[in-house]
Formats: sequence, C-alpha cells, structure tokens
Amino acid sequence: MLKYIARRLALLFFILFGVSLITFLLMHVIPGDHAQLVAIYRYGFDDYSAQELSSVRKDIGAELPLHRQYLWWLGHVMHGDLGYSFITRRPVADEILVRLPATLELASFSLVITVLIALPLGVLAARRPYSRLDNFTMIGSLIGVAIPNFWLGLLLILIFSLTLGILPVAGSGSFAHLILPAVTLGTGMAAVTVRLVRASLLEVLEQDYVATARAKGLGEGAVLWRHALRNALIPVVTVLGLQLNHLIGGTVIVETVFARPGVGKLIVDAIESRDIPLLQGCVLFLAASFSLINLLVDISYAFLDPRIRYEGG
Repeated sequence: MLKYIARRLALLFFILFGVSLITFLLMHVIPGDHAQLVAIYRYGFDDYSAQELSSVRKDIGAELPLHRQYLWWLGHVMHGDLGYSFITRRPVADEILVRLPATLELASFSLVITVLIALPLGVLAARRPYSRLDNFTMIGSLIGVAIPNFWLGLLLILIFSLTLGILPVAGSGSFAHLILPAVTLGTGMAAVTVRLVRASLLEVLEQDYVATARAKGLGEGAVLWRHALRNALIPVVTVLGLQLNHLIGGTVIVETVFARPGVGKLIVDAIESRDIPLLQGCVLFLAASFSLINLLVDISYAFLDPRIRYEGG
C-alpha cells in the first residue's frame, strides 16, 4: 500500500506540471494583449497612459519571452509561491483560500444530498426490480440527468425565492443561502448515482456468496446490508469520488447562477480579466485536489473489499 501511494504521489508531480504548462499556453494563445486588459482593470477603460501600460507590461512580465515567463512562474511555484494576481495584486494562494470555504461548503452539502437520495432509492429499487417504485425511480433519474444545472437552479429560484419567498435568491452567509445551490447540484448527481447503486446491487445479489448467506438462514436485511451492499458500493464510491471532483472544480455555473463567491466563480473572473497567475494557481489547485481525491478513492477500495490490495506492480 505504501509503495502504491508513493508511486501515485510521484505521478502527481508530472500531472501538475503538464496541467500548468497547458493552461499557460492556452492563456497566451487567446488573441489580444492581456497587458492592455490588466491596465483597463487597474486604471479604467481608456484612462491609462502609455507609461502606465508599459509599467503593467513590466509588472506582469509580458516583455519577457514566453518560455522565460513560464520558467519564472514555475520556479516560484516550486518554492511554494503561486505568485500575485495581476488585478488585485494579492497573493494567489490568499485569493484561493478566501474562496475555498464557500466551494467546499457547497460541495460537501451537495454530496450529502446525493447520498441521502441515491442510496436508499437505489437499494429499494434493487430489492423490488421492475416494480412501480423501481420504474418511478428510473424515470425520475432520467429526468434528473436530462435537466441542465443552470435551468434547474433558475427554476428553483423562481419557485422558492420569487414566488414563495422562503429562500434567498443568491449570495452566501447563512444556511438558507446554501440550500438551493446544493439541491441543484445534489439532485443532478443523485440521478446518476441511484442508477449505479441499483445496477451494482442487482449484480451483487446474484453472486454465490449471497445465496450461501441466505441458505444459512440470515434475514434479507442482514444479507442486504452486511454482505451485498458493502461490495456493491465499490463502483459507487468511484463515481462519488469523481463527482466530488466535479463539485469542487465544476461548480462554475451554479456559483455564477447563485452568485456564490467560490473557486469556480474565481476561475471565471480570472479568465475574463486574463489574470494568468490567478488562473494557473486555481487550475493547479484543482488538479492537485482531483489527484488526491482519486488516490483516497483507490485506497478506500481496500477497506470496502479486503481482497483488493495494491502491493506489487
């Protein structure tokens, strides 16, 4: 297990290097002069002088060759310095840390909603396949998969905020502000997860060891919860790990719809302002988060199924 973790952590370095290089090159491929855009954000549209524009170019390193700009930034990252935002002139790490709690709060609550919806519905549907409950669950999951997040978010705002007036439209600061965006994300993910729980549990219930457990006289509840469900959760945990990655890095639309000050909204702002250090820092942070979450998911397999080991090749 330790060798496996060490190999994955070593691979993480190459992943982050590749992600940072691709992000840097893509930002410079976009047409236009990003120094000019930074000057507009700092001094206002057409309110900056040629001297101020030259100062901006020197400040952001735009006068250096492209490879030297990247190597200069990479050298600072190797020493734990993600640089400074072109726009706010604050450390990139501070900008991310300020926005991170809002994103983690939304991601965690959305994941809880996903599990609370998907696990019981998936189990009930698997216990009574092709029943009315099963058909209702599958139809509901298809609808949930088909509905775009932004449309569902706007619909929830229309119903619960503008019509009923029981929940705030947007923003953050209280638990009430968290409910609509978390439900928007959580229900969409639950629609995918409930189908996986059902399919995985149906497959496990056909295994020989489940039939043996029943033959020994164990009750259906004990067979289901103590034997079948534990093994059925392995693919579910994989999907939940991928969905957690999506929640942390893919909340751009929902955070924009509900005006939540999270990392996703920060990435949008960085792209609009051509704030390269800020965007690179955000993408690097998300890439590291994805890799570490995937590693934790892989390690969890050994606890769910003792037959799984990571020693050797």
